[in-house]
Amino acid sequence: MLSKETVLMKVLTVGGGAREHSIAAALKHGGAKIYACMKNKNPGIARLSEEFALVSETEIDAIVRYAKSRAVELAFVGPEAPLEAGLADALATSGISVAGPTKSAARIETSKRFMRELMERHSVPGRVRFLASDSMDEIKDWLDLNGCDVVVKPSGLTGGKGAKVYGEHLSSSDDVMGYCRDIIEKKLGGTGIAVLEERLQGEEFTLQGLCDGRRVIPTPAVQDHKRAYEGDSGPNTGGMGSYSDSDHLLPFLSKEHYDSALDIMRKTKEAMRAEGIDYRGILYGQFMLTREGPKVVEFNARFGDPEAMNVLSIIESSFLEMTEGMATGSLPGKCGFGQRATVCKYVVPEGYGTKPLSGEKIEVDEDAIKKSGAVLYYAAVNETDDGIFTTTSRSVGIVGLGGSIEEAEGQCERAISNVRGKVFVRHDIGKSDLIRKRIEHMCAIRGETNG
Repeated sequence: MLSKETVLMKVLTVGGGAREHSIAAALKHGGAKIYACMKNKNPGIARLSEEFALVSETEIDAIVRYAKSRAVELAFVGPEAPLEAGLADALATSGISVAGPTKSAARIETSKRFMRELMERHSVPGRVRFLASDSMDEIKDWLDLNGCDVVVKPSGLTGGKGAKVYGEHLSSSDDVMGYCRDIIEKKLGGTGIAVLEERLQGEEFTLQGLCDGRRVIPTPAVQDHKRAYEGDSGPNTGGMGSYSDSDHLLPFLSKEHYDSALDIMRKTKEAMRAEGIDYRGILYGQFMLTREGPKVVEFNARFGDPEAMNVLSIIESSFLEMTEGMATGSLPGKCGFGQRATVCKYVVPEGYGTKPLSGEKIEVDEDAIKKSGAVLYYAAVNETDDGIFTTTSRSVGIVGLGGSIEEAEGQCERAISNVRGKVFVRHDIGKSDLIRKRIEHMCAIRGETNG
């Protein structure tokens, strides 16, 4: 049972999206007093907070001043940009415990070159062939040797939208070279370094872990859906929705492969520790389940969005205690999650993925959503005296819960009908037809005739 002191702990949350709404809700449920910094007025976070400040999430000095003025004791940083800017370091220097990696540790996400070279130096399993370079001559030589069946991405942050895949976005070696040239000359991702990786065949999945510098405590596996439209078509997005299963695995993911992915994450954390990097916060592993097992697509230094909503909607342990444990290096041995499936679908502005409509009013029947049993998380909307309005990013995340994925998906769909405006939803997420295709695809990769 929480102590009175823990219940009254003042916690700073940073970020104004649905991921941060789910974080704030889980912390509040654990007894935290929330003080929030966000660039937009997220109505869900605002209601959970004792008070909030509207401030850019990379205005480090302003956030630290706000936290100190409110005598905040603990901080949870949601997005990656403030981690790259050194917010965790600045808060820690000011005497505030932080569940979020330092600028150096956050390079596991903010520098794909660092991540790949770290894994290589320490022979971490799940590696892929890669090159990180700002030399077109070196890139040409590597392609001549390895072929152009690759994924190309900037080394730095691109909001999850910088990767281009041969056979999808790139159709020839000239296209590959051209995108590499753009990355280098235009300094895409902020570094001008292009990363080329062998293209993996399989099914992607996410495993997120809570880290305290020594331990990695896993959460349920989740599968995200990046493409904007049904049938995995359209442009890549920040994520249109995601699902998890009641056994914390996925229909195509065995316990053996889940454990292999967790082992990769733990060995990556140990590799950082061996290089003097104390990693505290969320470690997000994006994996491709291949014929040979899980391989690393990327690591992130924070919760996924939308994947945070899946796992935090069913957490049974106190997330406040877990957050304090991450920050102070004292996580317990495990974190409990309910044996329930989840399906999250994002309601997004019309045009999202290409030219999203911004400033459009949306109507959300919160009472009807609550009665449906689903959970509502506000995303990158802005609340004014006149109502709730879209921005250029995602608007509302709805999470359905159930004993099965099918049950959770049905609840999610019923709840989504209570959000109205110039918006759209990718409805096929969590539906049985799409999941069957995932299973059949994985069977084909393994050379099996059935699931």
